[in-house]
Amino acid sequence: MSGHSKFANIAHKKAANDAAKGKIFTRLGKEIMVAVKEGGPEVNNNSKLRQVVTKAKAANMPNDTIERAIKKAASTDMSSFESVTYEGYGPNGTAIIVEALTDNRNRAASNIRNAFTKGGGNVGTPGCVSFMFDNKGQIIIGKEDCDKDADELMMLALDAGADDFNEEEDCFEVTTAPEDFDAVSEALTNEGITFASAEVTMIPQTVVELTTEDDIKKMRRILNLLDEEDDVQNVYHNWDEPEEDEE
Repeated sequence: MSGHSKFANIAHKKAANDAAKGKIFTRLGKEIMVAVKEGGPEVNNNSKLRQVVTKAKAANMPNDTIERAIKKAASTDMSSFESVTYEGYGPNGTAIIVEALTDNRNRAASNIRNAFTKGGGNVGTPGCVSFMFDNKGQIIIGKEDCDKDADELMMLALDAGADDFNEEEDCFEVTTAPEDFDAVSEALTNEGITFASAEVTMIPQTVVELTTEDDIKKMRRILNLLDEEDDVQNVYHNWDEPEEDEE
């Protein structure tokens, strides 16, 4: 995935306007709520919550905002919300996974299906594309934010339990098994390393290039419509989105 600049996309998102940043924080707040609902409000005793807090900090969510979200979650009834995953196809067979958190499954299904349809894609059956992805912890470290060289950083990551380490043009990528994400992210944080992003995610095994302007436009339409949908929490895809098209 060397041609697929994760860092460029992350930098683009971090530089997004306040409205977009607010939407990211809202989604993280919902993830915190689900984690608290599943395992309680104590970060030290709740591995899912630790993962979400690490992800939130990498997204520049302020500590007091994170703490408020945890407190709010502890006193909020989340029983009406459920997590739902949809899988489907975009242009030219691109694979898309959508994770939603909703209090109305019918509304979420309808809106997500609509987003696929408007971009010339379609929702498939459960499991139709997830086999093309690996569930991994992924930590992206911008070179400009890291004072350690590649060898030193690699040894730190691998010693902490990372599966793999890749150096790209503008960043380092550390991947872990989901259950090792906490230990690796904590070890790197303790060394004063800051993350451009850090989360347990779905990483495509191979990426797909879209070569026609029409396919690219359709894929962007699907992703933009999904991004606007309040029920949608995370979207994973295997499109090798070209950097030069980032606005």
